[in-house]
Amino acid sequence: MATQTSTEIAAVELDLMRSISKTSHLTPAVHATRTSTDSHHSRASINDAELSNLILPYGRSIIVIIQLAGINFLTSFASGLITVALPTMAASLPLDSSLLVWPAAAFYLTSGTCMLVAGSFADVLGPRSVNLAGCFLIAVFTLACGFAQTGVQLIMFRAMQGIASALTFPSSISIVSRSLESGKRRNIGFASLGLAMPLGFSFGLVLGGVFVSGLGWRYGFYIGGAASFLLFPIGLWALPTIPHSNGQTSVRVRLAKDVDWIGASIASTSLALLSYVLTTLSDNVDNIKTASNVALLIVSVGLIPAFVFWVSRQEKRGRPALIPNSIWKKGAFATICVLVLLSNAVANCMELFCSLFFQEVQGLSALQASIRILPSMVVGIALNFLTGTFVSRVEAKYVVFVSSALCAGAPLLMAVIKPQWPYWYDAFFAQLLAPLSVDMMFTVGLLVVSESFPQQTQALAGAVFNTVAQLGTSVGLATTSVISSTVTRDSDFRSKESPAALMEGYRATFWALFAWMVAACIVGGFGLRKLGKVGEKRD
Repeated sequence: MATQTSTEIAAVELDLMRSISKTSHLTPAVHATRTSTDSHHSRASINDAELSNLILPYGRSIIVIIQLAGINFLTSFASGLITVALPTMAASLPLDSSLLVWPAAAFYLTSGTCMLVAGSFADVLGPRSVNLAGCFLIAVFTLACGFAQTGVQLIMFRAMQGIASALTFPSSISIVSRSLESGKRRNIGFASLGLAMPLGFSFGLVLGGVFVSGLGWRYGFYIGGAASFLLFPIGLWALPTIPHSNGQTSVRVRLAKDVDWIGASIASTSLALLSYVLTTLSDNVDNIKTASNVALLIVSVGLIPAFVFWVSRQEKRGRPALIPNSIWKKGAFATICVLVLLSNAVANCMELFCSLFFQEVQGLSALQASIRILPSMVVGIALNFLTGTFVSRVEAKYVVFVSSALCAGAPLLMAVIKPQWPYWYDAFFAQLLAPLSVDMMFTVGLLVVSESFPQQTQALAGAVFNTVAQLGTSVGLATTSVISSTVTRDSDFRSKESPAALMEGYRATFWALFAWMVAACIVGGFGLRKLGKVGEKRD
């Protein structure tokens, strides 16, 4: 998605899909929600006695965590499979070179666009039914990808997978936050949801390579779809039924009165247009000059003040507001959103540009590049386990600041690296530091918003938070694409495709990522200065 020059972006996109760029490091839905002063929610709320009855026993809690994490694992597994198998898939379907980015991009475009509406559905209809619907659809369309006969069919099935994942992400967060006992059990539940994503992507990369060289790429989707179908009956049995706060009214009435449809439409349209423009910009920086993209970008940005005006009007009238303006007055929530945006941008861009550095500058194969990035995945997996265990023992502001400061060392090391240096001199340590911020922020961010906002809007809150994470990835990749290609194009080297010219662009990108993480340290240190421990067990 980042390129050396405007004429070779498609080639780099193909390298990216062959490499280990796991844009699915994007975190699953996390939560944000409406304020307790929202008069719409104050009219009907679940009392404390009802909430206590929702807490699941230990054994069933474990099964619920496994089922929910399993969905995230298999969703990410398909993305990893796409990444490593795309060249073979493109040749066998066939898939035009101009569409190479879309089997991956279509998933994130539809997922991000539908996330807010899906979160609203989960809060009104109940997270269990929405999650089960998403699980079933993920199974169906994962299998469908294996049966795709044309490139367009593959892209459409991946788009439907994105819609299905939008149903599961917010509802998973709602189920964990509302049915698992606060404290260590809930912390581990949140951490497991985060762990499943990079783990699933890693398995997709490895098994995808095996299938491509053996049985064929289609078998990866067959296995992923079959496993998703197995999780569906487990969910039917294990997932708890969580009553709606106004459960005595009909579903039709709740959908009409409890969902801000206009706000959701405005926000989703703005996100869809922006995501599309950013995707085309990542494919070719010169696409920003086209009239259609300029028009779409103007409309997308113009819808932002329209959304702010609308939700303000809704709040004043005591009606449901998708994301009340007053929520941003909560310092911890606003700060967490900024930090998640920055940390996701840095993490995903680090994966991409490290992979490009290993392949385009050092001349390594995609497999060799993947092996060199593997330590970041191992650290990320370990961090999710550890964070769920110790996060309640340390004040969150220290966890966030220290992890962000250490993570800033990763792009700094890559910015000063020399291509002739052995891997163990510099790049290895950069890979160890790279995932610290994004993995810590996932669990801490979940806990901050979960403990700050009403129980009945956890799914929509998770959708809002996850949308911020995906936006960070999209903006980060598009911005670094422009930086890299522009610096390479303006370099003094005659051949803009030479390793030395490419390194100029990559080095500038790493410096930009370092600056973003320094900004994250400053924002976190100031915005979370009053935040104490999170994830502690409550009586």
